[in-house]
Amino acid sequence: MALLEIKDLHVEVSGKEIIKGLSISLELGKINALMGPNGSGKSTFANTLMGHPNYKITKGKIIFNGEDITGLEPDVRAKKGLFLSFQYPREIAGVTLTNFLKTAFNSIKEEKLSIIEFRKRLKEKMELLQMDSKFLDRYLNEGFSGGEKKRAEILQLMVLDPKLAILDETDSGLDIDALRTVSEGVNHFMKKDKCILIITHYKRILEYIKPDKLFIMINGKIALQGSGDLVDQLEKKGYEWIEQDQ
Repeated sequence: MALLEIKDLHVEVSGKEIIKGLSISLELGKINALMGPNGSGKSTFANTLMGHPNYKITKGKIIFNGEDITGLEPDVRAKKGLFLSFQYPREIAGVTLTNFLKTAFNSIKEEKLSIIEFRKRLKEKMELLQMDSKFLDRYLNEGFSGGEKKRAEILQLMVLDPKLAILDETDSGLDIDALRTVSEGVNHFMKKDKCILIITHYKRILEYIKPDKLFIMINGKIALQGSGDLVDQLEKKGYEWIEQDQ
């Protein structure tokens, strides 16, 4: 079953068209990877899926879980089960990691937990991500290293438990140990009723999180798609062999 259907999507940013007729289908229970050269529109696509107001849809539809969500606000999309892990997570002074996650959880979930119950749940998930519990009382991402910020993003993913997880270059800036730990968190999240879209430039994260399908984006469109093994061809040949056929 297709969880996400994108049909002939066109998107402008500041009057310039970046997405130029993109169509894609993502199925439940599948891990998908999206790759492409710089400037191809990958992050624009991710932000458009979440309803960022700076990204204007001029044509096409976004169908999520059988519903047209093209015109919905970001908070409504989040409540319906979409999640975006940012490439550059922001620092929020004065807001602890615990309070941030509890507020986000309460805003989209019917289940209400006491602060004691919630902290207990957080600690269980933090152990998997090898995060010290002292981070619970630190301000969100303030003074965090790159790896700590990405761990906090995956902690958020595991707590909010969305249907579709969009991971925008989660592997950027991670050393080998942090990459392995973050990947374990993502794999732990993945279930038959979930779907993941990993946006990346590099093969290395795909060695830990094995994609069922790989999409190659060139100039605002999906230029090629295939199994996860397609990444090996890409590693050897680069993007030129695809661009020549466009």
